[in-house]
Formats: sequence, structure tokens, C-alpha cells
Amino acid sequence: MTRFDLHAMQSTLRVDNRTIAYYPVHALSPHLATPLERLPATVKILLENVLRHAAGGLFSADDIATLAAWQPGLTLRPDFPCLPSRVLLQDFTGVPVVVDLATMRDAVAQLGGDPRRVNPVIPADLVIDHSVQVDIFGMPGAFGRNVAYEYQRNRERYLLLRWAQQAFANLRVVPPGTGIVHQVNLEYLAQVVSVQTAAGLELAYPDTLVGTDSHTTMVNGMGVLGWGVGGIEAEAVLLGEPTYLTVPEVVGVRLTGRLREGVTATDLVLTVTQLLRTIGVVAKFVEFYGPSVQALALPDRATIANMAPEYGATAALFPIDTETLTYLRLTGRPEAHVRVVEAYARAQGLFHTPTEMEPVFDQVAELDLSTVETSLAGPRRPQDRVPLPQTSRSFRAAFAEQLTPSAGKTATATAVAERPPVVQVQIDGQAATLTHGAVAIAAITSCTNTSNPEVMVAAGSRIGSGDILSGACWPHALP
Repeated sequence: MTRFDLHAMQSTLRVDNRTIAYYPVHALSPHLATPLERLPATVKILLENVLRHAAGGLFSADDIATLAAWQPGLTLRPDFPCLPSRVLLQDFTGVPVVVDLATMRDAVAQLGGDPRRVNPVIPADLVIDHSVQVDIFGMPGAFGRNVAYEYQRNRERYLLLRWAQQAFANLRVVPPGTGIVHQVNLEYLAQVVSVQTAAGLELAYPDTLVGTDSHTTMVNGMGVLGWGVGGIEAEAVLLGEPTYLTVPEVVGVRLTGRLREGVTATDLVLTVTQLLRTIGVVAKFVEFYGPSVQALALPDRATIANMAPEYGATAALFPIDTETLTYLRLTGRPEAHVRVVEAYARAQGLFHTPTEMEPVFDQVAELDLSTVETSLAGPRRPQDRVPLPQTSRSFRAAFAEQLTPSAGKTATATAVAERPPVVQVQIDGQAATLTHGAVAIAAITSCTNTSNPEVMVAAGSRIGSGDILSGACWPHALP
């Protein structure tokens, strides 16, 4: 068995007038296969997790040694335990978790025990964001009326959730109408660095999580390592059972250059997705670095991280840096906490600066941001990218059967039998004709878009341009 003096590895930070304990990863430097300053941030965060829980007796010294052996190109990648600091639930999977916890309490009570002992061990947040339907639209007060209908339809569910919020420790419920789960996580729940107080001691550690939605990775944009899992795995973590990972294969994406004027985060994320699907990053961790990381605003980073499921990565981490601190302040996090985040990240070697030594990775991809061009997704799959000038050609190639007359038919027969269907639409007294190739906006709901206010404003600005009437985009046929 590998020997470590785990308790001697704990150190302290002084932030303002507070003494905050933490487990410095640099204490493991003599045992690392890769120099600490060259380790990817992903590996550092996972190392801290194993070190801290080994010191608490949950993991073993051998678990530390397993991950400390990380270096690029490993042939053997054994498993090691990881216990994230919190669990993020949305309603489709979160409500069954509450039912399971309530059932456990019933079982304990029937056996003569104290049902109040059944609680999440790991803090969990349940965000109700998938349930609200659109019954009312295109008029003032529509949003509030839709939320009211949701409470009426699912009254029993909300009675259960209200009871659960009051009955269970370590469980918070965010009600419907607050926002998409990932945006709530990004703007409110995520702390970047968590601080736990026990027996009068404050202990700091990286904010990590698993969530019951594949796009949990949006929060990677602010330096928080988290990824999506199934409901059973999330519930196991919630009850204090570690999840097991293989020693990660980490792909670095080195960013250079700057985005050109008019190019959006959507254009960038489609380019990144195309690049990484070509490389192949399924079940791997992606990490962004390089001189142009700081050229991306945090919402742009969140958009890229959010699409990790589309390029197949487990997570897509951006570093903690000055932009992260700016975003924490912008979204109302206390200044005292922002100072803790900075002090901790610098002490752990997790704070990115342009002059730092670049990490090493299992594989590296390069992207010059100045080469990103305006694009569209599709036309068949959202992860595909089509440069804007090629939209018409791509659309016609993808739907050739619907748009091209079959060989052997006369012009008259074709004109009658295969004329593209035409639909007449009336919107606020104005008429329009829809057929194959018409472009319309029905709603702006994708979490890829809602991660980024700039993209939302750009889409919403069309409302005032005369191209959108009552929430539907005035149709334009492709050339």
C-alpha cells in the first residue's frame, strides 16, 4: 500500500480575517508522474477530491496513487473513486428521487427507527424547469399565467415538493418559472469554490457536481467540473456513495486569435463541435487553454461547455481566471466569497494567467478563433455545421427527394403530383406562404441559446425589426 501522511497535508489560507483550511494538491508533488504545473486543471480538481476524502477515511492512499500516476498517453487507466460536492436534479428525474427518499423514511418508520435520519448526505438542488407548458403566448402576462396553470395541473407534485423541502436536510427546491436548470446553476447555485463549516473549522474545496441532465456541463464554463449522469447514479451520490471514473483521458483545445465582428457564440460552438467530433472525444474530458481563453466572455464559454454532449465529451472545462471572478460579481455573489475563490484557486494552481506554463494533454487540438465564420446548425442534426453562404445548397442536398422531381415523370405530372406543399398562414391580419425552405422561429428555448445573453438579445432583436409577428418569425424562403 502506498503511504501518505494525509493529515499533515492539510494547510490553511488567510482571506480577510478568516482562516480557511484546504488540502493543497502540491503536497502530492513528490508522488506525481507529471509535474504539478503541467497537470490539466481537470486532473488537479479530481486529485484534490481523492486526497480530501482519503484524509477523511472514505478513500484510500492507493486511490491517490492511482490518479497521481496520470500522464499523457497512459495505456492502463484503472478506476478511482470520486465524490462530487453536490448533486443537481431537474424535475423529470428529481421528483422520483424525492419519492425514493420518502419511501425510505416510511420503511425506517415501519422498522421502528427515526425517519428523520433519512436525508441526502451530499447537498442536492432540485430545479423545476421542464414542466411549464405554453398555453398562453404573444400577450402581456403570458408567462405568469402559464406558471399558474402548471401549479394547478400538478398540485399534488408541488405539495410533495413543499413537504420535501421542509422535511429533508441538504435538499433545496427551486420552483417553476425561475429559469432553465443550467442557467440557475450558472448564475446562482455554482460557487466555483465551496466552503464547508464543521466543528468551527472552515474547509475550502472545488465546487464539483453530477447532474441528471446531459447539459450539466454548461457550468464547466466557469471552471466548475460537473457532468451529467443517470438518475440512479445521481441518487447514489446523493446518499454518499462515490462514483467511479477511469483515470481520465484529457483532450486540450488550444485557443488563439479573436472572433471577428458579427460572429456569435453559436457560430463558435458549432465550429468547436465539428472539430471535436472529427477528433473523437467520446467519454473523454476536454479542457480549453491557450492565449485566447481570456478573449472569451464567460457566457461564450458556457455556450461551448453546454454542447459537450453533442461532441461526446464527459465534460468541457474552462479555467478559473479574472473573467470568472467578474462573472461571479456580475451575478451577485458576495465579494467576500469572490476573494475566497481567487485565493483558493491561486493556492491550488487552478487560476489561469496568460503567462503560466501550458498543461500537457493526451491529445491537443488547435483553434484560431479568427477563422470561425457565421454558420447554421443542421439541416438534419443540431451538432452539424453549415457555413451561412452554403445554407441553400446544403438544404437542397439534404432534402433532395422532397425538392427534386422524380426521373421519368412528365412535367405536367410532376407539377401536379410533386409540387411542394404550400400552406397559407395568417398572422395578425397579414398573410404569408410557407413551403419547403421557409425559415421561421417558433421559440427560443434551447439551453445552448439561453446560456448566452448576447445570443438571446440577437434573436429577440428580430422581434422589433418587422420580421417577427406575435412571436413567430415572418417566413423567408431560402434562395
